[in-house]
Amino acid sequence: MIPSVLPTYSRAPLHFVKGEGCWLIEEDGRRFLDMGSGIAVNALGHAHPALVAALTEQAGNLWHVSNLYEIPQQQALADKLVAATFADTVFFTNSGTESCELAVKMARKYWYEKGQPEKTDIIAFTGSFHGRSSAGIAAAGTEKMVKGFGPILPGFKHLPFGDMEALEAAIDEHTGAILIEPVQGEGGIRPLPDDQLKALRKLCDERGVLLILDEVQCGMGRTGRLFAHEFAGITPDIMMVAKGIGGGFPLGAVLATEEAASGMTAGTHGSTYGGNPLACAVGGAVMDVICAEGFLDEVSRKAGLMRQKLEGLVAAHPDIFEEVRGQGLMIGLKTKVAPGDFVKAGYAQELITVPAADNIVRLLPPLNITEEEIAEAVARLDATAAALEAAA
Repeated sequence: MIPSVLPTYSRAPLHFVKGEGCWLIEEDGRRFLDMGSGIAVNALGHAHPALVAALTEQAGNLWHVSNLYEIPQQQALADKLVAATFADTVFFTNSGTESCELAVKMARKYWYEKGQPEKTDIIAFTGSFHGRSSAGIAAAGTEKMVKGFGPILPGFKHLPFGDMEALEAAIDEHTGAILIEPVQGEGGIRPLPDDQLKALRKLCDERGVLLILDEVQCGMGRTGRLFAHEFAGITPDIMMVAKGIGGGFPLGAVLATEEAASGMTAGTHGSTYGGNPLACAVGGAVMDVICAEGFLDEVSRKAGLMRQKLEGLVAAHPDIFEEVRGQGLMIGLKTKVAPGDFVKAGYAQELITVPAADNIVRLLPPLNITEEEIAEAVARLDATAAALEAAA
């Protein structure tokens, strides 16, 4: 008999009932060190006081009115995002998947309104993940994502991640946009080098193509900058955001330049819940904390400390680990054992990590993790590796 919850996940037998900062409390009382943050969602940990206060205050006033009316909390958050980024305008969604759908629509509508309706193709890359909607799985293009869900949305080309020669050759008169994650998450914590991101921006400008960045996982301070593309000194035309922007509350956004968004006029897109007062009140609090003076500098400092400790861990367990990769507090441990086995073994050490492709175990801790918690995380990773060695 099918369970009452659709069985599309292979869930771990853990039942968390409370969260405190970097910690999750199981119903049996065990305290797990959360190095996954709900897959980079709980950017400020669990039950952050500023987020709790913002949500509580707004919950006592107004939850939902729909986008038929002005929403002050939405306007305030949009203003903060515009002030802090390349963007001129923002549309709020509930998830990264919805942000992908709008980014695709926005790019295609742009060229339609410019009198070039043939420019519908979007180039994406191997190892990518852009959500599980029709556009998202078509953009990823992998058998795992698309098998059984045909016919697949047309208009997507797939190239090897980081292959600039293949990209130059693939752009033709039908190419409207390039869609890429500056740091691949599900694909195995693979950063695109700054020089390649700069070359990508230059190529888009030269060939008349829009650049869409997916910063759903690598954005909102995760890499030590508000958004990962800032390291390369470039800006996109359109950017997908979600996960950390709501600090655990469902919220996403599409940020765009005025030019790229010019085709999206009244009636061309909508969302019942997107940009509701509750979500935007929390998102505003997240922005205030992450953009506070010195916060991102601390993320970078702690990321460096953690990276140093992890390099020592890899050296101490050559039969378990191959390397450390990533940027900021978006870290991947490449393992010689199956990532799922390592994650499962970590549960015995009361440690939460997240598997990814390319034999990667992801470490995505809250951005406000302490030095003491970093040391504790590395100790639990060490114990996990030792247990796997002993069992081999």
